[in-house]
Amino acid sequence: MSQNRLISSKRFLPFFLTQASGAFNDNVFKNALMLMLAFTAANALPWDTDLTMNLAAGLFILPFLLFSATAGTLADAVCKTKLIRALKLLEIGLMLLAAIAFYFQQYLMLLGLLFLMGSQSAFFGPVKYAILPQLLSEKELLAGNAWVEMGTFVAILLGTITGGLLVGFADAPLWVALVVVVFSVLGYLVSRYIPAVGEVHKAEKFRFAPWQQTKATISISYQNRTLYLSIMAISWFWFLGASYLTQFPNFTKTVLGGDNTVVTALLVAFSVGVGIGSMLCERLSGDRVELGIVPIGSIGLTVFGISLFFSSPAQLPAELLSLSQFLATAFGWWVLIDLTLIGVFGGLFIVPLYALLQQRAEPQQRARVIAANNIFNALFMVVSAIAGIVFLTVLELAIPEYFLVLAIMNAVVALYVYSTVPEFVLRFVIYLLSHTMYRVRSRGLEHIPAEGAAVLVANHVSYVDALLIGGAVRRPVRFVMEKGIYDLPVANWLFKAARTIPICSKQKNEAVYEAAFAAIKRELEQGNLVCIFPEGRLTKSGDIDNFRPGIERILAETPVPVVPMALQGLWGSFFSHHGNGAFKFKGRFWSKIMLTASAPVPAEQASATELQRQVQLLRGDLA
Repeated sequence: MSQNRLISSKRFLPFFLTQASGAFNDNVFKNALMLMLAFTAANALPWDTDLTMNLAAGLFILPFLLFSATAGTLADAVCKTKLIRALKLLEIGLMLLAAIAFYFQQYLMLLGLLFLMGSQSAFFGPVKYAILPQLLSEKELLAGNAWVEMGTFVAILLGTITGGLLVGFADAPLWVALVVVVFSVLGYLVSRYIPAVGEVHKAEKFRFAPWQQTKATISISYQNRTLYLSIMAISWFWFLGASYLTQFPNFTKTVLGGDNTVVTALLVAFSVGVGIGSMLCERLSGDRVELGIVPIGSIGLTVFGISLFFSSPAQLPAELLSLSQFLATAFGWWVLIDLTLIGVFGGLFIVPLYALLQQRAEPQQRARVIAANNIFNALFMVVSAIAGIVFLTVLELAIPEYFLVLAIMNAVVALYVYSTVPEFVLRFVIYLLSHTMYRVRSRGLEHIPAEGAAVLVANHVSYVDALLIGGAVRRPVRFVMEKGIYDLPVANWLFKAARTIPICSKQKNEAVYEAAFAAIKRELEQGNLVCIFPEGRLTKSGDIDNFRPGIERILAETPVPVVPMALQGLWGSFFSHHGNGAFKFKGRFWSKIMLTASAPVPAEQASATELQRQVQLLRGDLA
C-alpha cells in the first residue's frame, strides 16, 4: 500500500490523528508554560528563573524514567485500543485542570500538572508504537512508522510555535486554556475510530510495580543483542536531537547573531528535515523494513554535522539579525540547509530502527521493548544536558565546536554499532549493490513461506548471488556457499554476518562437508529458510550445470518444501565469470536482474533432476 493510501485508510488515519494531536497538545502546554515561567511569572515563584526552567524540564522527563516500564507492561496486558482511549480521557481531565490553573495563574499547580502530563505521555509512548503491528500488515509497517515520525515532529513543531504565539496574546492564559482543552477533546473523539485490536495471546497480567517492572523491562531489552543495540542507536539519535535543539537559542544569539525569528527558522528546518527523511524511508526501501538505510542515515548525520561547523560564521554580526537579514548573509542558507539535512538523515536513521523493534520483538513483549526504548531515550536526553554543560561550560568549547564533537562522536558510535551487529553493514552493502550496479526486480516471491522451514534452490551465476537473493527475500535466509567464495577477503566478514554455511566437496575436506549438512539440518529444524546453489560452483559458460545430489540428502534428513528460484540477467555482469573471469572483464557494469520463484515442491517430489528442470524453465533463455 502506498503512503497516500495508508494515511487515508480507516485502520490508520484515526490513530495517526490521535497521536499527532497528543504531541501537538503536549507542546502547546509545555512551551506556553515555559515562556510564562520565564517572562510573565518570573516573580510568582519563590526561586529564580533558571531553577524554574530546569525544574520544569526535569518534571516532564522524569515520568519517562519512572513509569515507562509500567506503561509497557500495561500495554502488553490489555487491549491497546481501549488503553489509548482511556489515556485520551485522562488527557481531557488534566487539560481541564490546566485550563483552570492557567486562567487563575496557579504556576505551582501547573508545574504539578506538567509532571502528570509527562506521566500521561510516558504511558502513551509504548502503546503508540506497539499497536502499529496489530493495525498494519508487515508490508505497511515501515510506511506507518514513517507517518508517525513525520507526524510527531511536525506536531511538536506546530505545538511549540502555537504555544509561543498564544503567550503573545492579550488574554494569553485564556487562549492557552481554550486550545489545550479543545485539542484534548478532539483527540479523544478521533481515538473512538481506532479499530479494536484485542489483547495479545499469552500476555502477562498487569500489576503496578514500577521498580520491578523497570528492571524486568530493561532485562528484556538485553535478551536480543540486535534489538538492544537498535534501542541504543535510537537513543543516540535523541541524544543528538536534544543536543542540537537545546543549543539553538544560544547558537542563534551568540554565533549567528540572529533574533527569535531565526531560532524558529532553525527549529522548523530541523523538524521538517526529520519529517522529510521519515517519508523518504518508504520511497528508498519499498514496502519492507530496510536496515541498509540506517548506515546511510548515520553517514549523513556526521557529514552535515561537520558541515554545520564550517557553515557557522567566524565573526558575530554587529546587531541581531531578523530572519530576512539572516538569509541575506553568506552563511544563512547554508546553516538552514545543514540543519534540514541533519534532520533528513536523522529520519532515515531512526524510522527503520523503530520498525525493526516492532517487527522482531515478541508480540507479548512488544510494548515493553518500546518502553525500554523510552527509558533509554530519556536517559540519553538527560546525559545530553550533562554533556552540554561539560563541553560548553567546563571545557569552554564554542557551540560550533560542540556540534563538530557531536558529529565525530556519531561516527564513533556508528562504527561500534555496525561492528557489533554486522547485519546493518550487510544490508547496507546489499542495498548499494541492488541500487547501483544492479537493478533487481522480483516475481513470484510470495511462494516463499511466510514462516516455517523451506529450502530455496537457485542457479549460481556470480559472486554476489547470495547478496542479491538475500536483499529481495523478506525473511532472513541462511545461504550454503562454496568455501572458496566464502573465504574471499572482506566478503568473508559479510558472509559470516549473514550466518552463511560454507561447503566443499567431500573429497576436498570431509569435515567441512559434514559440518555443512549438520548446520543445514539445524537451521531447518529451527524453522529457518536455507538457500543452496545445487550446481556447487559458479557457471563458467552462463549455462546451468547439473544439480548435485546433496539437495536430496538435505531433504531426506529434514523433509521440507523446496522453492525453485532463477536469477536472470547476471551473466556478463562484473561479478560473473563472463569473458576473462570475474573482476577482469570489459563488459557491462550495470545490469537489470530478475529473480523469479515458483510454487514450492514437496520434499518427496524434489529430486535434483526435477529441481534443475524447474530452475531452467524459470530462467528461460535469459542468463
